[in-house]
Amino acid sequence: MNILGIETSCDETGVAVVTDTREVLSHLVLSQIDTHQVFGGVVPEIAARAHLDHLDHLIGEAMKRAGLDFTQLDGIAATCGPGLIGGVMVGMMAGKAIALAHNKPFLAINHLEAHALTPRLVKDIPFPYLVLLVSGGHTQILVAEEIGHYHLWASTRDDAVGECFDKAAKMMGLPYPGGPHLEKLANQCSDLTLARQKYPFSIPMKGSKEIEFSFSGLKTAVRNYIDPTTDFPALAASLQSTLAETLSYRSAQAMKKFKTSYPDKKNPALIVCGGVSANKAIRSTLEQTCAENGFGLMAPPMEYCTDNGAMIAWAGVELLQAGRISPLSAKARPRWPLEDLKNPL
Repeated sequence: MNILGIETSCDETGVAVVTDTREVLSHLVLSQIDTHQVFGGVVPEIAARAHLDHLDHLIGEAMKRAGLDFTQLDGIAATCGPGLIGGVMVGMMAGKAIALAHNKPFLAINHLEAHALTPRLVKDIPFPYLVLLVSGGHTQILVAEEIGHYHLWASTRDDAVGECFDKAAKMMGLPYPGGPHLEKLANQCSDLTLARQKYPFSIPMKGSKEIEFSFSGLKTAVRNYIDPTTDFPALAASLQSTLAETLSYRSAQAMKKFKTSYPDKKNPALIVCGGVSANKAIRSTLEQTCAENGFGLMAPPMEYCTDNGAMIAWAGVELLQAGRISPLSAKARPRWPLEDLKNPL
């Protein structure tokens, strides 16, 4: 089975061809970072126009590298939400056009579900499993029961963890995208213990028994620490460490709940996915927390953490195998909660 995947939900144009045997035949991502850097963030209209300018070439190149023509595809998968609606529509309409022209199944992909399924592209991870989805727009803990069936256990009351990284980085004078630059700055800190003492942060709502997140207060704390004498590597290291601890603390709560809810599940796993999952400090802290709670940590390779076509193509493989083919009337959605997937389009 060969599936073409198209991803255009934000500022990366991704196209890939993936097989049902987990072989990535082609994998292309065109980043728009340089275009948006001058604005300090993604400009939706500019992002949509860039997708429109480059998508046709990327699709042709992906098919060429895969050594296939369109008649050899078994389905066309495209992100239909959630995301910036202009960009989503560009990729969705391209996918629908190819599907219609070549009489192939069209697979409307939920971007969040694609992230949650990405580790299964690398390894056969059986359902159910816990998912920690961390990105610029989302911070959620879910249970993946099966394809299309997810239970939301935790979300953020305000900002996503990726937004906290990016906004804090901007306050520190770092360029866009802030998260990776903040991680590099934090790595320059030689003494994390001293940094935590100098710039103390606390896990938001630590006393709450509810599994939920909040990050706006941490952004405010960062702003209050900035003055002409600020040791920025230490500040970045302290913030990064606290964010990692926050994610691990809530994940540990979810692991305990998972064991109670699924007592017969052997070798339970926590899947961490989304762009923030590329942060090495967060991965390291989660690995320790998983080990302490009897869970295995599964994370996609770094190249599949950020938005890409391979994760969309693999989600297409999973949906096609489950018989969840979408009509060509499927709509682009700026918001599309995972729990809405229980009812196929």
